[in-house]
Amino acid sequence: MAIFPRPVSPKSAAGDLWGYLLEKRTHRWPLLGVSAALTWVIIWVFMVDANTNTMPKQNQIMYFQNWTADRSDVTIILQQKADLAARVKALHAKQKEMQKIADMFGIEWREDAKRNAAREAEAVRYLNAQLDKKLAEAQAKLDAGQPLARPEPSPSGPVE
Repeated sequence: MAIFPRPVSPKSAAGDLWGYLLEKRTHRWPLLGVSAALTWVIIWVFMVDANTNTMPKQNQIMYFQNWTADRSDVTIILQQKADLAARVKALHAKQKEMQKIADMFGIEWREDAKRNAAREAEAVRYLNAQLDKKLAEAQAKLDAGQPLARPEPSPSGPVE
């Protein structure tokens, strides 16, 4: 069973290549160089892509916030409101960046942006209302002098 089709053999292919290289053409060496360079660029891109996200990340520092166990519900809810505002601000900055890219490529985004802005504003308004309601309840409990409502975590797992 032959690998090449009937009229082609490795010997005749090598002969054709040798015949092409022996001809006196002004463009043969530049074309050969360009084709070899493109081949190696493609191989190099595949090699770089194969190493992307597969190598272990060493010496990576991870930071986290450490909260005290005696935080009140009021401080927790106020932090959640601040985090929500920061997230919305970061989302708008990213959207502006993507809109600039869409403008460069001629993608129409303004109608979708109007529709989505209304939906986003409603969702943020709803979340803020929920947080305000919880904040009022927590403030009332704090003013009444009630202890924290959260149970202490047990070593066996979360308390339900």
